[in-house]
Amino acid sequence: MALPHAQPAYILRGHGSQIHATTFIRSNRRLLTGDAEGWIVLWSLTIKRPVAVWRAHEGSILGASAWGSDKIITHGKDNKLVVWKLSEDDEASMSTVLPVDKPPEPRKQPWLLHILEVNTMNFCSFAQTALPSHDDGSEELLIAVPNTMSSETVDIFHLPSSKRIHTIPASPTFKGGMIMALSLFFHPQTSQLTVLAGYESGHTSVSSLTTSWQTLYISNPHSQPILSLDVDPGKEFYFTSSADAVVAKHPVPVSDAEVIGTVEGMPLKVVKTKHSGQQGLRVRNDGKVFATAGWDGRARVYGLKGMKELAVLKWHKEGCYTVAFADVETEEDGKGDLDGDEETGKELVSRMRTMTVSEERDQKAKTTHWLAVGSKDGKVSLWDIY
Repeated sequence: MALPHAQPAYILRGHGSQIHATTFIRSNRRLLTGDAEGWIVLWSLTIKRPVAVWRAHEGSILGASAWGSDKIITHGKDNKLVVWKLSEDDEASMSTVLPVDKPPEPRKQPWLLHILEVNTMNFCSFAQTALPSHDDGSEELLIAVPNTMSSETVDIFHLPSSKRIHTIPASPTFKGGMIMALSLFFHPQTSQLTVLAGYESGHTSVSSLTTSWQTLYISNPHSQPILSLDVDPGKEFYFTSSADAVVAKHPVPVSDAEVIGTVEGMPLKVVKTKHSGQQGLRVRNDGKVFATAGWDGRARVYGLKGMKELAVLKWHKEGCYTVAFADVETEEDGKGDLDGDEETGKELVSRMRTMTVSEERDQKAKTTHWLAVGSKDGKVSLWDIY
């Protein structure tokens, strides 16, 4: 007998337009969602209710994330990237009336810390990476976005100074068109700043900063624009998905200052999935799986090593645009304890019995392998994955 289709654990309703951004913050106790009308909703995963709702942008939300414990970054189609101050204590003063409802009084916005004027002609969300920690405990962040004047060029800004500190020129070896997706990080082996880019032409590139910016890898596995990309936790390889049906795996080369010129290479693996229009690709922090949001209304989960399709999550009747994984700490994962060590599992159950109901809910929110899927229907489905 065939097994029944998997069902989401929860459905979060309240956005009035399609969901374009999802991300887990505050040790997975909060889910941040952004829609096509510029609304941001911060959900408590303990009670599955909103704890803060505000209109962050006049245009569609392209991306959202956390910066430290008390700051939220939103990127809108209104050519603005905004840093808001919203600590957990600040949530109590925020409106919880959802975008589909009208509040009795004007909504309060979080405290606005920084605004960057950026290019959003190409629907590309920003990428971020923290600078190596400082002894004085200060927080600094680098933000990568497409250049305001040239959509094939990448600008890197520094926060909190809001200064543009790098511009990565377009490659002379191919015509990529607009940049569609970005990733930014310091390479773990060389500590060099590295940028992954996906282009309208289906090309992807890896660039690294030595004495100057050097392109280390170029490939063109897609026949349609790249919609999303993400890198594995070890920064050894990354994946791209596109408007076509291909999902590709690429190397992240180690920079060599003596190499001159671009290395055009082949992907490590190319999978023709037969499902066109997969975007929002995200790799889970344990390096075991990645997921995509499909225009056919299905989210798909793939194994990281073999890129084998492991699950098809079908609930939404309209296209899906974004997915997000909870970043669960392995040692806190009760499922891993129960599977691998019966005694440890019993200890966990014993500890859970001594918790209050509220503490149990909070613990479950923090340790569940949530996958959030945002759709054109304005709803977010929450799935408990492996």
